[in-house]
Amino acid sequence: MSKQQRDAIDAAMRAEPFDLSQSTAGHRKSFEALMVRPYPADVTPADVTLGGVGAIELTVDGQAAEPAVLYFHGGGYVAGSARTGTHLATELARRTGGRALSVDYRLAPEHPYPAAVEDGLAAYAGLLESGASPSRVLVAGDSAGGGLAVATLLAAREQGLPQPAAIAVFSPWADISRSGSSMRTKDGADPLFSYDAMGWYAGRYVPGGDRSAPLASPVFAALAGLPPLLIQAGSHEVLLDDAVRLAGNAGRDDVEVTLQVAREGTHVFQFHFGALDEADEAIDEVARFFMRHLS
Repeated sequence: MSKQQRDAIDAAMRAEPFDLSQSTAGHRKSFEALMVRPYPADVTPADVTLGGVGAIELTVDGQAAEPAVLYFHGGGYVAGSARTGTHLATELARRTGGRALSVDYRLAPEHPYPAAVEDGLAAYAGLLESGASPSRVLVAGDSAGGGLAVATLLAAREQGLPQPAAIAVFSPWADISRSGSSMRTKDGADPLFSYDAMGWYAGRYVPGGDRSAPLASPVFAALAGLPPLLIQAGSHEVLLDDAVRLAGNAGRDDVEVTLQVAREGTHVFQFHFGALDEADEAIDEVARFFMRHLS
């Protein structure tokens, strides 16, 4: 990975520091502007419904309907949409030879926990009910969407639904209680978020009650029964310890798990594929991981 590429991305993130006084509406607007990219010319998007939950289906010219990547966008459970998830979802579909579906789960504070998990479960169940074979389904997500992807499969396990072939998560926010040590030790190294910034999101997603509930914070869940799991994070992010603990707990519970930490990587650095060498390398790793576990 080029140091020049890393430094440029770090500087761009620091140019617009997180504003704790911002409104929810204002944050959503700026998040959309930051995350939405034009669709590639060979990709056809379509609005669909999965179990009553909206999603965007992304079909790449010349590729099959399976495998199907079910993708959960980031945004701290407060911002983002199916559209903001399409940039990474499309690339995962492209590199695995199938299609992707980016889920438009409900957001806080209008719809606090457990609304997002309910929508994730409904979307996953809806995908299976549509005829997708679990052995040909892949689940992925970034940031809050990474935590939600894991929580969705935990909820599916409790409902007795079959698990997908594999799951991959980028910089997962897996502890809403912010108890990980990197929340403090990486504060400052992380160009995007701080302990207080993550508290801004947490206060909207779980305004009351137990923030360590397993489906809100999967680092406190028993993970047995989940499919093979790949976790990627950067060493320069406050969520590093969420990734490390999630991987450790998966190993404890006999889940096949791979943890990859990018040196000086920032939050969801994979988003910068095409402009950052390590982002392309990371997504290649995900594609290889997915392909190994497809039936």
